[in-house]
Order: sequence, then structure tokens, then C-alpha cells
Amino acid sequence: MKPRVFGFSRAVLRWYRAHGRHGLPWQRDRDPYRIWVSEIMLQQTQVVTVIPYYERFILRFPDIARLARAPIDAVLDYWTGLGYYARARNLHQAARVIQHDYGGVFPDTFEAVIALPGIGRSSAGAILSFAYHRRHPVLDGNVRRVLARYFAILGDPGQVATQEALWGRLSEVLPKTGVRAADFNQAMMDLGALLCTRVRPRCAKCPLARGCEGYASGTPERLPLRQHRRPRPARQLTMLILVDPANRVLLERRPAKGIWGGLWSFPECPMGVDPKARCREIFGVASRPLAPLPSIRHGFTHFTLTIHPQLLRISRSAGARIGGDSLDWMASGVAPRRGLATPVKRLLKQLDSVL
Repeated sequence: MKPRVFGFSRAVLRWYRAHGRHGLPWQRDRDPYRIWVSEIMLQQTQVVTVIPYYERFILRFPDIARLARAPIDAVLDYWTGLGYYARARNLHQAARVIQHDYGGVFPDTFEAVIALPGIGRSSAGAILSFAYHRRHPVLDGNVRRVLARYFAILGDPGQVATQEALWGRLSEVLPKTGVRAADFNQAMMDLGALLCTRVRPRCAKCPLARGCEGYASGTPERLPLRQHRRPRPARQLTMLILVDPANRVLLERRPAKGIWGGLWSFPECPMGVDPKARCREIFGVASRPLAPLPSIRHGFTHFTLTIHPQLLRISRSAGARIGGDSLDWMASGVAPRRGLATPVKRLLKQLDSVL
């Protein structure tokens, strides 16, 4: 069976008009800033998860100028819980570039948009398509799945050759005008999210079923092909919660790269290392261990992390000797308005009943 290109976009657009998602918060107008924020948030995150974060973020940072002026801690605070925090740092950096180089107006050329931090080929196409009705394709995970099944494109989508095959097929079916291309891009994302799902696709309701090679094979779920994934490794660490006589706790800003990049967290201690010795090694002060808090398990994309929180009481004079740009004392039980790792936010709330 040879998949049909003719009529592909017409069938997708007809389905979209009747069944697509038309009331999403970033669809209320064609403001490129709001579309840009939504596209960055939607990278590797589902729509239902993004909506409340998006609405809070836009209320706090309603335009490029206010996002560019905001301190990074404020931006990370409103991103806490969404994960993949490099997206927030890139968003903030890009806003400053736009403010400085483009007078606060989001650029309207592909070359300028893709040059901004955190924006790749697909995101640039989505922003230009939805905001400016330019004829650019969008190839997110949902669209890749639809195309791989319809055209029976073999190979891991993470491989360059497979990606180019998908881009090529997408260019064949993309409508010729920008307005229709914008609707088509949204329609393809909706089709993948609502019908052509990773497991148990609803092929009987799909407008492309008659020409789909994956459907004809009887096993559409096997596409796109994926390399065998190894089980996620498990890691453990101890978090040192230093407490001074005023029941304040010490937070430190994490490095920009790595997990929770740029967020505030508790100092860490490798498993098997005495927390008191680690405290003296890092800060040069003595401490007295208190009862540890219950362990917390946190999942990342590539591993799971078990955190063992250890309370350490220090003296007033010791606390006075600890300081620096990347260190700050915080009242326990009150979450500071800054970017926090999700487990740290949970621990801060627990401390109010412990201390």
C-alpha cells in the first residue's frame, strides 16, 4: 500500500475544524511573545501540565520588556515544577537579546528567530507560523509520530537520517499558503496528541486512516521505532540542612549546568560521607546532627534520585561566618520567591513543623 500525499492536508484540516483544540490560552491572539512562551513550555511537556504555569507566567511577565527586566530568580520561581530549567534560563536570556537588539519586538524572520537562545528549527517554525502566518513546518513529537506511521518511516527519530526523512515528508504535505499552514501545523499536533497517541491510537477516528501504512499493517504502535531503552539508574545523595539558632536554613544556588541548573537547593553530601565532616569541609564550621527527615524520591528523565535530608544545628557565630553570593539564609517553612528544586520546596514546607 502506497500512502497518499494528495488530500492529506485537506483531510487533516477538515478534522481540525471539527475536533481540534481551539481554546488554548495562547490561541486567543497572535501575539508572538505569548506564542513563544507557550512553545518553549510545551517542549517535552504536555498541554494539560503547561496551561496553569503559562497563565501564571503571563500574569507576572506580560510582555518581553518585563521578562527582560526581571531577575532570573523571579523567572525560575515561576518555572518551578515545570522541569528542564534550561528552558527558563534561555527564555530569559532571549528576552534580553530581543529587548536590546530588536527594541522589544519579537523578530519575524527565521534566521533571527532560530538564532535566539533555546529556539530550534521546529520551535522557530511554530512561532513564525502561528504569529505571522509564515509557511514554516512544525515537527514536534506528536507530528513525528503521525508522519512515521502514515508513511511507514523506519529508523529512530533521534537519528539525523530519520529526521530528514520526516522533514521531507512534512514539506510535501504542508499547505502552500501561510494561513492554511498555521492551521495545518496545529492540526497535526492535535492529531498526534488526541488520536495518534503513543499507545492505543484511535485509528478508527483518524482522518488519515485510509492512507496510513501503519494502520494497514495492523500494528501502528510499533512506529516510530525506538532504540531499546535501558532501565533508569538509581542515585542517592544526602542534603545538608544547616539550621542556625533563629531556625533559618541555608540555601545555595546550583551551577547553571547540570540538574536544577541555576536553582536554589540545600548543600549536598555524597553517600557514605559523614555529614558533620562534609559541613566542616565546605563551610569550615562545626555542627550537631539532628534527627534526619524522611527520604524523598524524585524522578528525572534519565535516572531516579533518592534524597536523604540531614538536619545539622550550628551556632550563631558559625552561621555568621557562612555567606557569599551563592549562599543565603532563609526562614524555615516559608518558600522564598526564587527558583527552587521541587524536592527542596517540599522540604522547606516540612521544616516548619519540625523546627
